Amino acid sequence: MQAATLSDVNNAIDAPAQQVAAALHFTLLLSATRRGARLARLLAERQLVEWGVESEPALHVVAELAANAVLHGRVPGRDFRLTLVLGAEPPDTLRVEMTDARGDRHPRIKDPVGDGEESGRGLLLVEAYADGWGVVDGPGPGCKTVWAEVTLDHGPA
Repeated sequence: MQAATLSDVNNAIDAPAQQVAAALHFTLLLSATRRGARLARLLAERQLVEWGVESEPALHVVAELAANAVLHGRVPGRDFRLTLVLGAEPPDTLRVEMTDARGDRHPRIKDPVGDGEESGRGLLLVEAYADGWGVVDGPGPGCKTVWAEVTLDHGPA
């Protein structure tokens, strides 16, 4: 058995850092308005195209979470933040995060949603398109982040 060299040790130490560096991040503050919600979807679509991972399910998730941030998470004068993380664990997963200023209002799925109701179905769509979703408090006081993870289909190689 051959002894490890200093180069081998350095490569082993750098390996986790290289895996973390492989994740791609996109973060943007947007106004908590209907226009800001539409812009979140449009900019997410452009970013996914730039990354070469177009995904209609991911765009539906972005649209629903942005709409919820604007409708239920809005505080006058405060923005919401869209974050996309590609290449996290597992590597074919896109994590969508929407951070708003209403940490006191956590989303929940209405059960059942009435036929005549105009809202209440967004999280059902998120649940259908995403592999998982949830809510975490923060990153600051009074804020919350709603996240969803979508497995990306890269199609045939």
